[in-house]
Amino acid sequence: MPASTTTMRRLAAMLGITVLTATACGNTDTWVEAHAAQGWSAQYADSANSSYTPVDGANTLTLEWSRSVKGRLGAQVALGAGGYLAANAQTADGCSLMLWESDNNGRQRWCTRLWQGGGMSSPLIDGFDNLYIGQPGAIMSFPPTQWIRWRQPVIGMPTTPRLLDPGQLLVITHLGQVLVFDAHRGTVIGTPLDLVEGVDPTDAQRGLQDCPQGRSGCPVAAAPAFSAATDIVVTTLWEPNAAAPVLVGLRYRPDRTPMLTREWTSTAVGGGPIAGPVLSADGSTAYVNGRDRRLWAVNTADGKPKWSVPLDYQPQTPPSVSPQGVIVSGGGPGAALVGVTPDGKIAWSHSDVEPLSTSSQAGEHVAYTVTRDGANGQALLAFDPADGHTLNRYPLPEATGWPVGVSVGHDRRVITATSDGQVYGFAPA
Repeated sequence: MPASTTTMRRLAAMLGITVLTATACGNTDTWVEAHAAQGWSAQYADSANSSYTPVDGANTLTLEWSRSVKGRLGAQVALGAGGYLAANAQTADGCSLMLWESDNNGRQRWCTRLWQGGGMSSPLIDGFDNLYIGQPGAIMSFPPTQWIRWRQPVIGMPTTPRLLDPGQLLVITHLGQVLVFDAHRGTVIGTPLDLVEGVDPTDAQRGLQDCPQGRSGCPVAAAPAFSAATDIVVTTLWEPNAAAPVLVGLRYRPDRTPMLTREWTSTAVGGGPIAGPVLSADGSTAYVNGRDRRLWAVNTADGKPKWSVPLDYQPQTPPSVSPQGVIVSGGGPGAALVGVTPDGKIAWSHSDVEPLSTSSQAGEHVAYTVTRDGANGQALLAFDPADGHTLNRYPLPEATGWPVGVSVGHDRRVITATSDGQVYGFAPA
């Protein structure tokens, strides 16, 4: 019996070969090009940093399993289409990059050790369950097994990678190097772009300690956001000797050389941006936290402000944005759960809820965040993003550190984790 199409595609992706399939309309190999996994493919869900999935979230969950990475986590776990969970841990010794089975009690499939120092970046999983992950000085890819597909040198530590056109991998390092790779072969496409001049290419770890707090020594402290609708990449940038960071818009033109060009620089965000930008579904607006305790909306065509709204607290994580325009502001110590309309008005606010992470929206009726639970505990909160009212609350046993976010799988499973490396797997009840 011939192998199934799914099996053939997985084999092709693992071997890095191109397969031509005959159809009534001719031959095509476009299906083998890398694309984001149908799941929570990377930190903040997708290339737009939206923290949204169209999967209808479950408002009633049950805790299936919990386990430790035996180290620290600085980013959300990524979830693939086949039940795989990838975590980029920072550990004293032993494994650090881990691939688990989220639908099998967190059973470890494989693990390997990366050069440490890049914990603020998450892995990216594509539709063939290939992994893309950075370490100081390099970007690499793994197949569903632990053997390296390819590895290439870069200047600095890659932030969370993004897929542009199918098969093209965007990498922006913390030192401001911008590259596009062929996702299968690991070769550089076009000409690299440097957002910062005069960077020592031999010191890949310079300023890394400033990245988690978004301080001046780290030029690019957060992953960029990309919109295929407008072919725009938006990233934060703290240039040397500047008083505050700025937003930068890069124009992506896949059929031209250079492929990426610097389109605009914006100082519109009060005090400079903190945490990563988030793009609207149509790509026309970037939402970003200001250090002035306001949420800003910026036009991605020219970097000019559209509006800003006071939040009365300083968010530490990005907002989440649905295709329907539901905006839930970011979280952090002292935060409130706040909904904002697409035209910059407060839709609802719950000051009695302290979200410590970015809210993750799953469809139109359920969202998740991690909140305080008593004096020192933490709990996973399910709420309605339409008005913020609580649907359910699930204490996280023995949770310490701070929450790194909530990932929602294609199978409606919900995974959350803490900076101290504890990972919790919930399933629909």
